[in-house]
Amino acid sequence: MLAIFKREVSSFFASPIGYLIIGLFLLLSGLFLWVFKGSFNIFDNGFADLSSFFLLAPWVFLFLIPAITMKGFSEEKKLGTLELLLIKPISIGQVVLGKFWGALILSVIAVVPTIIYVFAISALGTTEGNYDAGIVAGSYFGLFFLMAAYTAIGLFASSLSDNQIVAFIVGIVLSFFVFYGFEALATLTTDGNLQENIKALGAKAHFESIARGIIDTRDIIYFLTLALFFLYLSQEVIKHGLKPKHIGLALLKGLPLLLAINMLGSLTHKRFDLTEDQRYTLSEPAIAVANKFDAPVIVDILLDGNIPAEFARLRTETVLLLEQFADKNQNIKYTLVDPLEDISMQEETLKELQRIGLTPASVTIEEDGKVSQELVFPWAMANYNNQTVKVPLLKNKLGSSSEERINNSVQQLEYAFADAFAKLGIEQKKKVAVIKGNGELGDPYIADFLTTIRDYYNIGAITLDSVSSNPQNVFDQLKNYDLALIAKPTEPFSDEEKYVMDQFVVNGGKTMWLIDQVAIELDSLFNEQGSNVALLRDLKLNDFFFRYGVRVNPELVNDMYNTPIVLATGEGNDSQYNPLPWVYHPMVFSRNDHPINKNIEALRLQFANTLDTLSNNNKKTILLRSSPLSRAEGVPKPISLDIINRPPDRTQYEGKGNLPLAVLIEGKFNSAFTNRIKPIALEGAQEKGGENKMLVVADGDIIKNQLRNGRPLELGYDKWTNSSYGNKEFLLNSLNYLLDDSGLINIRNKEVSIPLLDPQKVVAQKNKWQLIAIGLPLLATLLFGWLFTFTRKRKYSA
Repeated sequence: MLAIFKREVSSFFASPIGYLIIGLFLLLSGLFLWVFKGSFNIFDNGFADLSSFFLLAPWVFLFLIPAITMKGFSEEKKLGTLELLLIKPISIGQVVLGKFWGALILSVIAVVPTIIYVFAISALGTTEGNYDAGIVAGSYFGLFFLMAAYTAIGLFASSLSDNQIVAFIVGIVLSFFVFYGFEALATLTTDGNLQENIKALGAKAHFESIARGIIDTRDIIYFLTLALFFLYLSQEVIKHGLKPKHIGLALLKGLPLLLAINMLGSLTHKRFDLTEDQRYTLSEPAIAVANKFDAPVIVDILLDGNIPAEFARLRTETVLLLEQFADKNQNIKYTLVDPLEDISMQEETLKELQRIGLTPASVTIEEDGKVSQELVFPWAMANYNNQTVKVPLLKNKLGSSSEERINNSVQQLEYAFADAFAKLGIEQKKKVAVIKGNGELGDPYIADFLTTIRDYYNIGAITLDSVSSNPQNVFDQLKNYDLALIAKPTEPFSDEEKYVMDQFVVNGGKTMWLIDQVAIELDSLFNEQGSNVALLRDLKLNDFFFRYGVRVNPELVNDMYNTPIVLATGEGNDSQYNPLPWVYHPMVFSRNDHPINKNIEALRLQFANTLDTLSNNNKKTILLRSSPLSRAEGVPKPISLDIINRPPDRTQYEGKGNLPLAVLIEGKFNSAFTNRIKPIALEGAQEKGGENKMLVVADGDIIKNQLRNGRPLELGYDKWTNSSYGNKEFLLNSLNYLLDDSGLINIRNKEVSIPLLDPQKVVAQKNKWQLIAIGLPLLATLLFGWLFTFTRKRKYSA
């Protein structure tokens, strides 16, 4: 076998045809990847990976490998040397394997120069070397197995004829059918399960799995058995010729065995995610959610059609993620939809999509010196049993770069879909009590938040002022709820009311306290003086919070990083409305150190207070802090609109910032009334409680939505500046964290990084890397050819 192998390699490189074939492969690959505009162009895609190459390579190898293998047996038959070969002391199987390994190694040699592409994307990345080595290694690994299958098919085609051209064409046709034919056949049926089974017969599905950096034993077994099957057929044809009886018998022996081995391999398989961030490994909570469905879940991804590269990558990552979910539960299906495909209905479609809350992203596209605007809908719709949940795919943050936007979006995909599936699979909704009776925000001002959560939680109102007349009844009602929301109370809590809330907490109830300890509103400044005084608002909650390890201070946060307010300047027709910085409305940026605040937009707080954490056995996590350039101001404090005209002095803020604004408390909560006289007697009262969670935010307005014509706007949206903030997502994450027993919210901690090319480097070094990526592999091929010829001449001339 070794002699056959050496002979094949030597004869290939002894002819200029060999170098021509390899050179043509490298030239075509280089041109498509680095020069020609299109979906394969790495510069156009903008990502520091080789996904374009591994999408292109299977199609190029459809022609390259049949060109290498076409003379394997055809030339032997035509020259009559096959018979001479077979009478030597070597078996037919060894002859076939020798030619197989010879052709396969030649194909590998053709691929080796493409390693230069890895150096190119490494040098051009936003951070040098910032590419996923696991994906690259997995892709080359998958390409090797695909080349092995193509080589076996090409040798079989060569064994069928003594004409090399016929062998070349038959090799292309068979390879094409094995790679793509089953994918095409799958479209002939509408049965989803049957489609997936048919696709699994083709090489494309298995190659794409490995090429993304996933080594699955099922894929390896598939390629190995496929190669062995065609090598077996080649051996039978060489041994018996083109006799239908023997070919049919070989097929009857080989095909059942091929299918049986693959079926057994699928029953007990192992899967290894080589990606550095474990991108293609679902978390256990996500798997648990997906496994609950016993009927079809159809996910419509609204990103089909010709869309910019950034969104095309988001579409790819979404599809790959849903394939993982589908692998865990075959009831989960997805379809790609272009919502604007019908040009005649575009306006109506836009209105309908926006009506149901699917906001489009406006994308600026610059091509050939022309700038245009396109609308893209980065959304998915998950449908199950007449229920529909919207899934946001795009995660944009204030001031984020293209790289950050893609990474943010991909990073939140698993949680977005797992959360949507969890909502679709809800059998019994948890209950949220909105506490009333102490001057809390009115329903119109918390309407958007409650509307958002009502599809997934049952919402009710509990009025604490009834405690004075029937405390036991209020407590019994409150115990039926899982969480209590206290949104900006303005009136003090009595001891009886605090004791009812205390017992709700000790009995396992979660709470979200959104508290203002300072009384001041922006509207109160719009008077003749343009000023007012911020005063202490004593809610009588200090002793209550003290037991849980937190204190809300009667202080205002003055922050140089702030959100603007809009004021009118000028008079009459000359009036202009200008956004102006307002130091008492802090802009709070997340520190990304907890699932609640991970990957969220900046928040807008209004006249926020500060928090102190006190020492006890409970775990306290600061979720929000003011900026480093902020300070606390005690009350009473005169507040005037005139401060807008006085730029803040930076020196007065340095070293005073990073003030705590929101804290999560976790642990075993004991009663705040332990060792105290109880204000009322309650049945079911306890002194010690179990594990629990509580959120305290030192700003009641964090949940307050604005109104327009009496109708609530989306929480976090400022109608005066047309800006959106992350208040809603922060509160939703907080609610989900407090009530999530499955740990689903922890998926948000998963770090995913999509490396991008640096646009500035691309512009500055494009020509250089085009020359290197195309010229260096060709030069290496020529150098190898010269060394091979030189060595061969010296060997045989000696």
